[in-house]
Order: sequence, then structure tokens, then C-alpha cells
Amino acid sequence: MIELGPTIRTERLILRPPSRVDFDAWAAFIADEQTMRFLGGVQPRFGAWRNFLGGAGSWAVQGFGMFSVIETASGRWIGRVGPIHYDGWPGTEIGWGLARDAWGRGYAVEAVIASTNWAVDRLGWSEIIHCIDADNLASQKVAERLGSRRLGKAVLPPPIEHGEVDVWGQTSTEWRGMRGR
Repeated sequence: MIELGPTIRTERLILRPPSRVDFDAWAAFIADEQTMRFLGGVQPRFGAWRNFLGGAGSWAVQGFGMFSVIETASGRWIGRVGPIHYDGWPGTEIGWGLARDAWGRGYAVEAVIASTNWAVDRLGWSEIIHCIDADNLASQKVAERLGSRRLGKAVLPPPIEHGEVDVWGQTSTEWRGMRGR
């Protein structure tokens, strides 16, 4: 298999580009109504496959994409986190989505910190945003813990233009200042 990108290790997680072995857990994640409430809605297995391949393709074409998040203790896939910048997107985003049984453990913050450090240091991103539904209070709390602030509103491109999202974010200079704390 071709190595698409780096492997990043944190205290409790492994972040790496998606691998074929991740697909069944990815498909279950995308079929879960609660996890997909703010992430574009559930998709059947075929839609999940196309989404999964798009994530891997992002690594091949752009040199970055969302990482598969692996819980070190169990070795299981628990979500996707990382840099995205799709055509028509409102900016350079670090996005996240975790399987429901991984919620509330601080994994999102841990993974976003690692992937943001990588995007700022390796990709040279000068701004980091997070597109968050106004009703997604849990993700707003994650953004606040990361030092992000609400910057404004945006409409995402088709086919996910289901309404406005709040754009949260900060500059890389602000991010580097946060790392010291």
C-alpha cells in the first residue's frame, strides 16, 4: 500500500491517513444518525465508500486530509479529524467527527491539537477555521477549548449547503501563542 501521509502519536491516540481496514468502522460512523446530525446526514454504505475514498484521495491529490483516529489502548478506529480544504470551502479547516462511544473523553481536543500543529508547522497554514452548526454545542465547546472564536457565518458548497454554519477560528500566530499555555 502507498503511504499517503504521516502518522502522529499523541498520549492516547494514533492519527494516520485512512486505510482500507478502517472502512467498516467508518461506514458504521456515517450510518449513525446521532454522529451525522451535524455532519451532512447519514449515508448508506455505498455513500460511505465514496466518502471514504474521497478522504483518501484528498491525501493523494492535496497532500493532506482527515486522519483516521485510532485509540491506542484498543487499536480501534474512533473517528476522523484533520485538515480539509475542499473546492468552494470557506477556508482552511481542521474538522472533527468521532464515533458516539468516544464522545466526552477529550479525544477530539487531543486529536485536533495534534492535527492543527501539523497543519500549521508542515502545511504552513496561516489561518485555521472550524465550520460548526449553530446547534452543535459540543463542537462549540471543543472550539473554545482550542482558543477559537466565532468569526462569522458561511454557507457550505453543494451538496451540503443545508444552511448557514458558524465559522470559528484563529490565526496561526494566535494558535502558536495558545500552544505555550
